[in-house]
Amino acid sequence: MSHFVAEMLGTMIIILFGDAVVANVVLNKTKGNGSGWIVITTAWAIGVTLAVYIFGPISGGHFNPAVTLGLASIDKFPWADVPAYICAQLIGGFLGGVVVWLNFLPHWKVTEDKDAKLAVFCTGPAIRSYKENFLSEFIATFILLFGILGLGTANMVQGFGPATVGILIWGLGLAYGGTTGYAMNPARDLGPRIAHFVLPIVGKRDSDWAYSWIPVLAPITGGVVAALVFKLIF
Repeated sequence: MSHFVAEMLGTMIIILFGDAVVANVVLNKTKGNGSGWIVITTAWAIGVTLAVYIFGPISGGHFNPAVTLGLASIDKFPWADVPAYICAQLIGGFLGGVVVWLNFLPHWKVTEDKDAKLAVFCTGPAIRSYKENFLSEFIATFILLFGILGLGTANMVQGFGPATVGILIWGLGLAYGGTTGYAMNPARDLGPRIAHFVLPIVGKRDSDWAYSWIPVLAPITGGVVAALVFKLIF
């Protein structure tokens, strides 16, 4: 249970930083409106770093089904624990989305851009082309998992380890985030997307379920392949 709660709260913290910074940038009449991509990628990286520092010593600091499945595929995590971890991560993502919605309540009404409101909760492609969108998410998550394993931070959750993960995610956002919003994490996308679907957001659009499979399947595939390649090499 402690592992479940740690994964849930850690994922929630990531969303509390990540979705909130997007809201701060894209919603009207916030003090951060229009502040740009570097602001967004920085807050996401800080959120991940904080979550790993706090909850990594308890659960290992996955907060991402792609990480959990990638580690399990190379016998670095027990398969029996995979369902509970993924459930915790999805719940954490959903709860984080709810809190962000509450924090920005007055700003939904004054923002007419329905796509911007959706972008607060989940990712979407700059150019919609499913094969290329899948490839972008696959590549970014491959680098993420390969980097985590290469840095040794999968099991090193104290000292500078969490900061290296944050720096890695910051760099990935700056380098690869422009095509699809660099989900790299099914729980980060699907949990808040469900929150967008159920919450009474003023003037919202549909939750773009036609695209929703990309930030779920592509990161999982990229993470598992990266783990297998890492094991093959090392």
